[in-house]
Amino acid sequence: MPQFLSQNGEIILRLAVAVGLGMLIGVERIMVHKEAGMKTHALVSLGSAVFIIISEMIGLKYGNLGGMDPTRIASQVIVGIGFLGAGSIILQGNRLLGLTTAGGLWVTAGIGMASGFGFYDLAIVTTALVLFVMIIVNKLEKPIMKYSGDDGQPKVVK
Repeated sequence: MPQFLSQNGEIILRLAVAVGLGMLIGVERIMVHKEAGMKTHALVSLGSAVFIIISEMIGLKYGNLGGMDPTRIASQVIVGIGFLGAGSIILQGNRLLGLTTAGGLWVTAGIGMASGFGFYDLAIVTTALVLFVMIIVNKLEKPIMKYSGDDGQPKVVK
């Protein structure tokens, strides 16, 4: 087991960072009573990191083959997460719900991808900015919406 850990330490670190940062964003979603919480965000981030690591491994193993482009996996992660995010957007009666959750899932996938490539600084700064938007900007937005006559509820979809 120690040999496995020493040989795969960088990969384990990348995956652990992805999970931890995804969970942080999920905590904020739980605090505001949203459907996609710690597990969902951690899994999106982890899954993205795994696909990026696979991209790198494929590139290393088969990079000498002509026409091989391991970055295609990364681009498909973005498409797949867009589909997952679209599934989190709900039309409930005449209210549209889940847009922030969908955006959070999408950026969490980016955090996982950054972690998967080993770009830890990028992943951590992005996580801090996501939490800034979800916590601080949310607090700043409420008085503006009240002043504008908006009740804070999602807009009516016609």
